[in-house]
Amino acid sequence: MTVTQEGARTYEVRTYGCQMNVHDSERLSGLLEEAGYVPASGGETADVVVFNTCAVRENADNRLYGNLGHLRPAKTRNPRMQIAVGGCLAQKDQGEIVRKAPWVDVVFGTHNIGSLPVLLERARVEGEAQVELKESLETFPSTLPTRRESAYAAWVAISVGCNNTCTFCIVPSLRGKEKDRRPGDILAEVRTLVEQGVLEVTLLGQNVNTYGVEFGDRLAFGKLLRACGDVEGLERVRFTSPHPAAFTDDVIAAMAETPNVMHQLHMPLQSGSDRVLRAMRRSYRAERYLGIIERVRAAMPDAAISTDIIVGFPGETEEDFQGTLDVVRQSRFANAFTFQYSIRPGTPAATMPDQVPKEVVQERYERLVALQEEISWEENKKQVGRTLDVLVAEGEGRKDDATRRLSGRAPDNRLVHFAAGDETPRPGDLVTVEVTYAAPHHLVADGQVRALRRTRAGDAWEARQGGSGGAPGVMLGMPTIGRPAPDPAPAASGCSLT
Repeated sequence: MTVTQEGARTYEVRTYGCQMNVHDSERLSGLLEEAGYVPASGGETADVVVFNTCAVRENADNRLYGNLGHLRPAKTRNPRMQIAVGGCLAQKDQGEIVRKAPWVDVVFGTHNIGSLPVLLERARVEGEAQVELKESLETFPSTLPTRRESAYAAWVAISVGCNNTCTFCIVPSLRGKEKDRRPGDILAEVRTLVEQGVLEVTLLGQNVNTYGVEFGDRLAFGKLLRACGDVEGLERVRFTSPHPAAFTDDVIAAMAETPNVMHQLHMPLQSGSDRVLRAMRRSYRAERYLGIIERVRAAMPDAAISTDIIVGFPGETEEDFQGTLDVVRQSRFANAFTFQYSIRPGTPAATMPDQVPKEVVQERYERLVALQEEISWEENKKQVGRTLDVLVAEGEGRKDDATRRLSGRAPDNRLVHFAAGDETPRPGDLVTVEVTYAAPHHLVADGQVRALRRTRAGDAWEARQGGSGGAPGVMLGMPTIGRPAPDPAPAASGCSLT
């Protein structure tokens, strides 16, 4: 067993999938630390390894069992080591995980992440695997202790679950019907985060713009955005993801009229073909989608809009695919998360006839990526010469060491790499820079930093650096923008939230 100077057991949380899983993993880390565990340092095998799984891809289980297999020798060498599996795949497969990987100690589902420390201790005392999967939400995840990945930005869940029945999506069966938090609870969490130094929050839900369905207020989400505008010290508010069928003009007004709500919108399209949208049970059509974009841009001409698109849904014809390309051309997305359709076991689409051949899907996918990259580059070139306030980030620029740059996010969420200058800003600080170059997926500002504002968020980041232990690992295989590299194990593609 690995022992720190304090004698505490170490842990690592490995996260796959969507933003909701990242949110849940921060709670799992918080629960473990409250129970006395400490994060494992880089390179060591932790005493407790937790897999927070995703179930949206056909081979998600293969990836999990491959990773479990890699840990088996370490578990054999150290019988006191514990392995836990949670998340959507655990909820879907129930007791199958322990049957296939009997060296796993704990299996828990999406509805009872708060049980993890107790289940680990019970498995240790009783010497046998503990499997606990609830059919409905036990405790709202946001009420649990948390260890956030970032000192300056935070996820805030406003709801869990989903009431839609999209034929390609397994989320409703794994996370259940939509459950909404009360506005007062959400705002209390936001204020607490701001007191801790957070400058930016992202409101999170499977379908944020149906927020309020449980307490009968269809305008609740717009009101929540406006209420965030009254939180002193909160500088940036984002949200993900809205569903086009439920998107209302009051939300557009709230975005335009609330100064700290960013002019950025991520709204999944999935397909530009009305026939395919019907087969997907997406209760909107291309005309409605384009109408929302038109109204957003009328209210906020500088808005950056991104989307999710699935290529090769069962029965998709070349004409259907051309419909998607047409909507992409008209929408002028800043970027798009593009997916090749893959069978999600347990969904209606998995058994639909006319599954599109892999080579056809690949060819269409490449055409879509090429078109979107061309549009993204053209849209980014419009930013050259603009002066932007950039929230300095940590880990956003993979080549920063080689280029001697730092990286961060503009208000519209574009990634900006900039020359640091004489006074190095900290993650969480804000810099004002002028864009000098544009690429399809990022901007560069190589001139002098025009202004540096050291912030409470930067102070919070600096204070963290004096703490013990490293951050728990988050292997977030989010969907890539543009043409991805071949899928390396164990990365997993993230699911869209709507």
